[in-house]
Amino acid sequence: MSAEAKRREAGGAAAAFSAYLLWGIFPIYFHALGEVPPPEVLSHRILWSALFMLGLVTALRRWGDVRRQLAVPGTLPTLTASATLISANWLTYIWAVNSGHVLEASLGYFVNPLVSVLLGVVFLHEPLGRRRQVAVGLAALGVLALMVRAGRVPWIGLALALTFGLYGLLRKRARVDATTGLLVETWVLLPLAAAFLAWRHAAGLGHFGGGARVTALLAASGVVTAIPLLLFAVGVQRLRLSTVGILQYINPTVQLLIAVFVFAEPFGGAHALAFGCIWASLGVYTFDALAASRA
Repeated sequence: MSAEAKRREAGGAAAAFSAYLLWGIFPIYFHALGEVPPPEVLSHRILWSALFMLGLVTALRRWGDVRRQLAVPGTLPTLTASATLISANWLTYIWAVNSGHVLEASLGYFVNPLVSVLLGVVFLHEPLGRRRQVAVGLAALGVLALMVRAGRVPWIGLALALTFGLYGLLRKRARVDATTGLLVETWVLLPLAAAFLAWRHAAGLGHFGGGARVTALLAASGVVTAIPLLLFAVGVQRLRLSTVGILQYINPTVQLLIAVFVFAEPFGGAHALAFGCIWASLGVYTFDALAASRA
């Protein structure tokens, strides 16, 4: 490998690592907005992300690229559907953090790669090798163990994994870059978000402008949303997918540590059994991905 290739790969690794680390500490950011109802936080996230992406695309002079990508038939309807899924994912995640369910949210992002494998089998007819069958089976066993021991379905984790998995499937079909995708998705959602915020403000229920700390946090939500995604896009371009697949576990691991050691959420025997099965499944999945990469 040449020195230039090594520098490129190192830069990609740093970008991907930073993206996953930032996503991992999201619970601390959204927990600081605990006094704001999740739909209002979501609406501000959409509003400020839309404005940030508008400025970014203009500054980078990318409007020609955006028009070319949107000219492909079916792209706009697909991004409209993906926008609906990512908004549902964001709303569920914000609610989970502010309701003290960060641990279960981390479960969703641990399971998500395996959900994506199943979606690839069902919708893209991708082959499911024996090792990946074992990985999916172990993950299912972990979720089942949590259901039996806790006496309930871990719907938050499953909802996060399913909505993000379906979102990834649609974005794969849309074939647009991260910048264009986030720009269109936020602007598709903007009318509803703006109408909701206008109603909250008119009713005297809005939190924006009610205090310097909350106002600053809400206004920063656009940057907080966009920067990790753009870093992730750089990482994906410069790294092997197997490397990205390994790095993605930084996000749920950091979330789990924050849930247990910062927010003091209980981590009992049911969680230990469930996460043990899931970590074993991820080990099998990662080994298979590395083997495929070498081949």
